[in-house]
Amino acid sequence: MIHTICICGAGTMGSGIAQVAAQNGFYTVLFDVNDAMLQKAQQNMQKNLQLLADKKKISAEEQRQTLSRIQYVNDINFCIGEIIIEAVAEKKEVKIALFNQLAEVNHSETIFATNTSSLSVSKIAAGVMHPERVCGMHFFNPAPLMKLVEVVKAEQTRDDILQSVYNLALQMGKTPVICKDAPGFIVNRVARHYYLESLKLAEEGIATYEQADAILEASGFKMGPFKLMDLIGNDVNLAVTQSLYEACGRPLRFRPSHIQQQKVNAGELGKKTGRGYYNYQ
Repeated sequence: MIHTICICGAGTMGSGIAQVAAQNGFYTVLFDVNDAMLQKAQQNMQKNLQLLADKKKISAEEQRQTLSRIQYVNDINFCIGEIIIEAVAEKKEVKIALFNQLAEVNHSETIFATNTSSLSVSKIAAGVMHPERVCGMHFFNPAPLMKLVEVVKAEQTRDDILQSVYNLALQMGKTPVICKDAPGFIVNRVARHYYLESLKLAEEGIATYEQADAILEASGFKMGPFKLMDLIGNDVNLAVTQSLYEACGRPLRFRPSHIQQQKVNAGELGKKTGRGYYNYQ
């Protein structure tokens, strides 16, 4: 039975998952080594919940209860729960090292869920103690709003672990889909072209960022590709594209865009830095 959920990484995704967990009644521990990130996450959480309360989507009591369930910690020794969900840098070695650190302070049956959107969950599990308790739990940005969660079965994942994570996603108010461990899983494999083809239009001077966003939003998409990349983070989005490009044998259809690489090189990562395809300052 899962009572406590620990989320590692207090960025946009990690703090979003923490909000979802706390809103759905789970005691939630949000861990990050960076105090400034934790402080920003706490401020954003309070702001988001206040907006929900102002819109009468939650009561003042639900707002208070949600905030009371979240603990912000910078000491890994306090990151203890029945499940750990990591939302740290999209680097296999970083995720493996984190899980192994947490294995030292948690029960041997603690579930380790990676929020990776592009790395092999099986390769992450292979480097972790008790690899059978590792699986993928891929949320989408913004986590409080997006319903889908890809529950990814690694080669080593026990069936009961997979079922527990699937059930947890349901308890968190999400729509889980179990999928095999493959490059990009399902959504990123299909949706990569939403970004790449839009970037190609911009590269060829066929459409501006604003035009591409406007026409796709008018077609029914809730957010245009350039606005969405700015929300996700251009560094994160580029890393996913690069990972998928390599994992699939470098096919032209997944080749990263030089525009996005330029944005990342310039530190224009989107909303989190104040500038990306749009100016947020």
